[in-house]
Amino acid sequence: MLRLSHVSKTFSPGTANEKKAMDDFSLEVEDGEFVSIIGANGAGKSTLFNAIAGSFITDEGAIELDGEDITLMPEYRRSKFIGRLFQDPLRGSAPDMSIEENLALAAGRGGWLGRITRADRAFFREKLAQLDMGLEDRMEQSVGLLSGGQRQALTLMMATINPPRLLLLDEHTAALDPGTAEKVLRLTGEIVAGRRLTCLMITHNMRSALQLGSRTIMMDRGRIILDVKGEERRGLTVESLTEKFRTASGRALDNDRMLLN
Repeated sequence: MLRLSHVSKTFSPGTANEKKAMDDFSLEVEDGEFVSIIGANGAGKSTLFNAIAGSFITDEGAIELDGEDITLMPEYRRSKFIGRLFQDPLRGSAPDMSIEENLALAAGRGGWLGRITRADRAFFREKLAQLDMGLEDRMEQSVGLLSGGQRQALTLMMATINPPRLLLLDEHTAALDPGTAEKVLRLTGEIVAGRRLTCLMITHNMRSALQLGSRTIMMDRGRIILDVKGEERRGLTVESLTEKFRTASGRALDNDRMLLN
């Protein structure tokens, strides 16, 4: 279980640029839950992920994962059990290394630091075939030669090849064309469900937020203003979700990116 208790974070305190990015934020996510998170720019979504991943230490509150207090744990230690994908497909893999070497590093099987066995190659080939992108026949190719969608799918595989205790997806399809984004989202759903991962996914696509996963959270000004799952979530549409934002926040949703998606 992931538990955040009364977490707050203010950037540039005491200056003209002071911004309270998280405001007494509390959240509990059960093991195996897949939570989609939506909200306009500046709502605090990426700040939430950075707090969980350890990119900074929060001002107040506590963060626990599987009963372990990780509030003050350094980011490099959390990265051993928290997987994360970013919006930029260029992050998360080494472009000058081959597909095989990237997978070897992610799986802890050496890459250039050690010997990749025949059994390793067979294992990687099997995993890549699940992506249905033909990458299993290109394992010696440099990752830098892949398309954005291929690279993001590979990064997803790398982040989950050793199932993490928590997977964070930070708008991981936002930079992809619609067709490729749909494919990567489908792969995401299959991998998360198949490996029963606990997952949080930030998205600007409200339709995806309602279709993927088991629970949807809407954030605004560093706090949760809507948290739905079960029958209530299944009955929601993009239009009703937009109306719920207006009711909860007291203003209309005017984020073009979200509305256009």
